[in-house]
Amino acid sequence: MKLPYAEPYRIKMIEEIRQSSREERVAWLKDADYNLFNLKSSQVYIDLLTDSGTGAMSDSQWGAMMTGDESYAGSRSFQALYDTVNKITGFPYLLPTHQGRAAENVLFSVLVKDGDVIPGNSHFDTTKGHIEFRKAHAVDCTIDEAFDIENDHPFKGNIDLEKLEAIYKEYPKEQIPFCLITITCNTSGGQPVSLENIKAVKSLSDHYGIPIYFDSARYAENAYFIKTREAGQADRTIKEICKEIFSYGEGMTMSSKKDGLVNIGGFIALRNEEVFQKASNFTIIYEGFITYGGLAGRDMNALAVGLDEATEFDYLHSRISQVEYLGNKLIEYGIPVQKPIGGHAVFVDALKFLPNVPRAEYPAQTLGLELYKEAGIRGVEIGTLLADRDPETRENRYPKLELLRLAIPRRTYTNNHMDYIAAGLKNVFDRREDIKKGYNITWEPAILRHFTVKLEEAK
Repeated sequence: MKLPYAEPYRIKMIEEIRQSSREERVAWLKDADYNLFNLKSSQVYIDLLTDSGTGAMSDSQWGAMMTGDESYAGSRSFQALYDTVNKITGFPYLLPTHQGRAAENVLFSVLVKDGDVIPGNSHFDTTKGHIEFRKAHAVDCTIDEAFDIENDHPFKGNIDLEKLEAIYKEYPKEQIPFCLITITCNTSGGQPVSLENIKAVKSLSDHYGIPIYFDSARYAENAYFIKTREAGQADRTIKEICKEIFSYGEGMTMSSKKDGLVNIGGFIALRNEEVFQKASNFTIIYEGFITYGGLAGRDMNALAVGLDEATEFDYLHSRISQVEYLGNKLIEYGIPVQKPIGGHAVFVDALKFLPNVPRAEYPAQTLGLELYKEAGIRGVEIGTLLADRDPETRENRYPKLELLRLAIPRRTYTNNHMDYIAAGLKNVFDRREDIKKGYNITWEPAILRHFTVKLEEAK
């Protein structure tokens, strides 16, 4: 008989988690102003809020932490990180940062100015926040197939070339500092971008004199999908595909808490020396010296090992197969999810799941709260709360998709946990017709409101 699949690792250490009662969870949510970010981790049984910094490190990573060089400048740990990043990306310049949004802050301080336009494929929350904070505009050029959850297009993160060229024609190139390609594309459901599309975007952008930069938090997962879904790529290694991807760009920002397999960290990698020199000044102002940038030597050591591990096929196959396992369970139960299943999370269509909740009462947030009350599972809204208000009109922006994201931490939960998640969501699904009211905002900040917003039950 054919041997079944098994994970390419064994468990060496465990962390206890506690189940709570529904009565406890209802009270905790009220105290948290119905914002899942405000819950204590001890109040959560299975935490799918994010896959950022929540995974398990390997024994090799923990070993590397013990040999970190904590020198202020020019440490061995920086050199180890530089060598690994250069090997994988080919970029000759590196600036460590304490996490991905710090990398965006540094790089955008160099490249983005008031009135600029930055096209791309569904910029994520902090990316859009950093752009709009600088009074610039993020323009979504994702293909239309991304917004049809039943469409099985294998690369729903792709950029629509006609939409992109329309932006290039409408604005002078001086107003478009770069085109940003997010790999994988989180907001569209953890969906990958094909190598063919990346090359086509590069060719079109070169014609208009616009450089390409990558938001690379989940670049290894993107490379996995290229290898397994794109014609002519099956025999290539993940590292070979990554090297080609980055050959089409001028630089990248990285949240290393995703495909770096660490609990903290980020970096900027660049091809252009002038941009590197300018970004170095902002790194020193915002982060630290250019060879540590807000990270301890031990963290850089762990990251160097993690980047190498995350670009190996066996690890990626295990990680993505678990996400797919959960997605297929939900599909079996008739629950509407973004198809095909993404790389790091399962995205549930809240508009189809809760058709009786008004759009203005935040159906995806409502679904997240119902799932927590039902089973102690914490997900995150990727919908109207996250889309925030229009900077000029201050009206809600209603995105094409209203999603609940169930982000799976790396090497952390078992498939028994996936079964529990699926059962909890099915229980909510079975009583969906009875859920007719959502939530209203009682307080919100001026930008990136979903992190700290306060809500109350709609009357």
